[in-house]
Amino acid sequence: MTLNYYLAEHPAIVNFRWSPTLSYASTWSFLFTAVSSYVIAAVTLHLLLLIILSLCNRRRGFSLGPIPALHSLTISIISAVIFVGILLSAAAEIRDTRWLWRRTRTTALQWFLCFPVGTRASGRVFFWSYAFYLSRFLHLFRTFFSVIRRRKLSFFQLVNQSSLLCISFLWLEYSQSFQVVAILLTTVSYAVVYGYRFWTEIGLRGACFPFVVNCQAILLGCMTVCHVGVLCIHLVKRGGCNGIGAWLFNSVLNAVITLLYLKFYCKTRSMMTKAKHTAT
Repeated sequence: MTLNYYLAEHPAIVNFRWSPTLSYASTWSFLFTAVSSYVIAAVTLHLLLLIILSLCNRRRGFSLGPIPALHSLTISIISAVIFVGILLSAAAEIRDTRWLWRRTRTTALQWFLCFPVGTRASGRVFFWSYAFYLSRFLHLFRTFFSVIRRRKLSFFQLVNQSSLLCISFLWLEYSQSFQVVAILLTTVSYAVVYGYRFWTEIGLRGACFPFVVNCQAILLGCMTVCHVGVLCIHLVKRGGCNGIGAWLFNSVLNAVITLLYLKFYCKTRSMMTKAKHTAT
């Protein structure tokens, strides 16, 4: 009961409302400034480190000590809390609004994928969507860790982090359908992946296969299936789904991320295959 109250029934959660005047980081100008600052800062840091390391005749990057491990642990815990919170909140919303669904013949599964037209960004589910949006800013630090430790800045990482930040903003701005399932899938994946990264970063033995890469592949596969489900419900359901325009933009960004990831995945698998052949 206590867990359910603090994660789904607390007045701050129940009475939440997404608003440019009431919610931090909720304006378009803030989003554009944050994304552009992130890209500029990452590229600048990368170039500065290349110059410094070349002057010092140093090939390796710099150690950050326990900071990456603590960062992974923090994101894993936050993701787990958001997962439980939005799961309990979704159950509470279904309980409180099921009577209204009978008029529109909406099922719980349809609601998870397709909000009714006219849905506003307020209440329990959108509180946790807002928490997820804010947590995306913590993920940006991963890029800077990669640059400092490995002297590596990938185009995929910049596009992926920037796109996911924009997508989570659009979920709130347009009360977009599909976000409940997307947050559930993403947070459970992050809880596992970043928990695994914390495990390996403190020196414990990792898996004998690319664990993180495979988890990301499973997540993208599940998201693609859910996108197809949203489209089917929107075409069949009378009135369609709320925020479908934002969903279309979301789908395009997800398609770009998926294509870039597939390229990265194939490259990783090719490198592993070559490494095995070399070892034998």
